[in-house]
Amino acid sequence: MAVRFPIRCSVLPIALLACANLHAQRIEVRPETILSGDEVQIVLKQFPRDARIEVRAERALSPWQPGAKAALYRSQAQFQTSAAGSLDLSTATPVEGSYAVADVRGLAWSMQPTGEQAPGDWPTNRLHFKALVEGEVVAEASLTIHSARDDVVVEEIGDAFPGAVFAHVPGKARRPAIIVLGGSEGYDWVARGMSPQLASHGFAVLGLPYHAPAFIQRRDLDMLPKSFTDIPVDRLQSAYEWLRRRDDVDADRIGLYGVSKGAEFSLIAATRMDWIDAVAAIVPSDVVWEGFGAMGVAPGTRSSFSWHGEPLPFVPYDNIQAEFSAMGSGSGAVLRRPHDHGRAANTQRAIAARIPVETYRGALLVAGGMLDAVWASGPMAQSIAERRAEAGLETTTLVFWGAGHALTGDGWSPTTQLDAGPMSMGGLPADTAQAQAATWRATLEFFKAHLAPPAPQPVVAKP
Repeated sequence: MAVRFPIRCSVLPIALLACANLHAQRIEVRPETILSGDEVQIVLKQFPRDARIEVRAERALSPWQPGAKAALYRSQAQFQTSAAGSLDLSTATPVEGSYAVADVRGLAWSMQPTGEQAPGDWPTNRLHFKALVEGEVVAEASLTIHSARDDVVVEEIGDAFPGAVFAHVPGKARRPAIIVLGGSEGYDWVARGMSPQLASHGFAVLGLPYHAPAFIQRRDLDMLPKSFTDIPVDRLQSAYEWLRRRDDVDADRIGLYGVSKGAEFSLIAATRMDWIDAVAAIVPSDVVWEGFGAMGVAPGTRSSFSWHGEPLPFVPYDNIQAEFSAMGSGSGAVLRRPHDHGRAANTQRAIAARIPVETYRGALLVAGGMLDAVWASGPMAQSIAERRAEAGLETTTLVFWGAGHALTGDGWSPTTQLDAGPMSMGGLPADTAQAQAATWRATLEFFKAHLAPPAPQPVVAKP
């Protein structure tokens, strides 16, 4: 009779290898590569049971300055493993560390700059994870996040729309279109950043810059307004006509995606143009505001937007120049102050400047943060939804109590430095990151629901 001996890891070299492979401590990232907004699972397995372990994350991030080298960001948290020796970052609450509530993205958004340069071969879209037991690294893994699909085609439009791009996936299908409108930062950052992201989800996307501050020295943007005054909303009609002439665009299904001043722009346009089927207004305004940036112009005299050459009624600021001065000195401007104070001091002008969102019959999504330090996007998003509800219209409304102005994103980038620059964005880092993820997910669902082709109707045979 054959006698079976149990394999013990202390006896045979082959058994040692087998046991090591079977019980190797590891970080499982599934999937290891995702598209922005996709779900991911990060689980640690085969660790000591009921033990304290540390998880660190690092990432290279590029600063705003052209030519500057990528900086190294880092986060860490201590966890207690389960009785099985495992740890799921989506459900595990840190014992201590750079964030405090269970969140699979926690190690990503809670990163802080280290003051060091990142390794030169690190791509900026990759997160590096390390697990440590008693201070020793025992497992490593990475997560790569693509903002857009590799096959997205980005076309330069040329002189017709300075700085504009048209993004789409390959193919001859006629796709619903989205026009992207950025905020007061001007330039083409939002147009070039958001267009491929939205195109990755099946839309034909026109990223449309409409303002280039005077300090931006780019010849291809010279034709855009240098100050944010009397921006012609009716210019959007030309963009619509351009889309209609394309064979790969379904001009019967067109939406707008606007951020901050771009959301203000989008809402004004939606109340005046009947071809707009859906609008996502991220950190929006419910009124038209005073313009800014024009040299030699008295405060309170110019509107941000115009319609066929006529300036729209607007709410004036209250001493916005003081905040611009703070911005110039790097001391952290809080632009919400001149907005709030100006509105409170000009109640009748605020009534005249209100955007009549109840006249827009299409689909609308608004998202705002109650701790927004740029303007009161949370209360204004609520106001927009209330006005439409009074008219019997539904609005997809996302208001985040702890979030600030920076609601664009997917929750995977650091939100710890949003008040560290020359302009405060407001919001708590954890709340803002969670709001980013929720807003991006809701935005995609919104456009897919309201710009999708109608379902074919069943053919009923006549008796």
